[in-house]
Amino acid sequence: MAGSEAKKVLRKDGEHTVKVALSPTLTIGDGSFVVIAGPCALENTDQVEKASSAVKNAGAHVLRGGAFKPRTSPYSFQGLGEVGLKLLAEQGKKLRVPVISEVMEVNQLALMLDYVDVLQVGARNMHNFSLLREVAKAGRPVVLKRGFGATLEEWLLAAEYLLDGGTDQVILCERGIRSFDNTLRNTLDLAGMAWVKERSKLPVIVDPSHSTGVRSLVIPMALAAAAAGADGIMVEVHPTPDQALCDGPQALTPAMFEQLMQALPPLLSATGRSLAHHTLSAVSGGAR
Repeated sequence: MAGSEAKKVLRKDGEHTVKVALSPTLTIGDGSFVVIAGPCALENTDQVEKASSAVKNAGAHVLRGGAFKPRTSPYSFQGLGEVGLKLLAEQGKKLRVPVISEVMEVNQLALMLDYVDVLQVGARNMHNFSLLREVAKAGRPVVLKRGFGATLEEWLLAAEYLLDGGTDQVILCERGIRSFDNTLRNTLDLAGMAWVKERSKLPVIVDPSHSTGVRSLVIPMALAAAAAGADGIMVEVHPTPDQALCDGPQALTPAMFEQLMQALPPLLSATGRSLAHHTLSAVSGGAR
């Protein structure tokens, strides 16, 4: 296993989970549960405002939204770029929550740092080692998604690039892997998530949206992730999922997201945990 090569990402005996500061007032890795939510792709002002308000009012801690979309087909919606980042940052400041978006290329990094609090490295870029090395220098928390064909060892070694590059402010995200069964979009590997959480000192979250691709399965899989010990979830929410330009079938409606947020506290309480909370009354939102 990765123990012979991964020197920084593995947990030493008695070592606590790294606490990652998502904003000056919000931490993940301290035993509480963080919810990241928002639209898969930022589409227009109305959609971003409605989705952002819905997830914030329901209790989400971090606002997500894709401005640059690495789509399988070149003819699919590729995102709004900087326009989308501006919309996301505006909502972060307005609602006083940190924001996260995916960086796809090294040459996007400087632009991203003007707008986002947390950088996401997506599944398709988990093995983009030059990007990982540059992201490690950026001075922002990083969410590293597991590649859909990556082993647990490969996932941890990708994280090792970030830690070796000088940052321990890294969150691992299980988002489903490809398997022999194509009934669902991916196979959610909760056992792998729990295994990595045991052996790595980094906090681990789960993306039940990409891992299932089916709206009705997102809530039960999100709750299962919480029960299995994940440090948080990343969920897609859209005000009108049937009209979404990207991944509509897996996006929760605002009402469904509120249902999820109401179901989480009693489940977390049963495991001795609770939802995270901001330590101060205000959060800056947008880029630090």
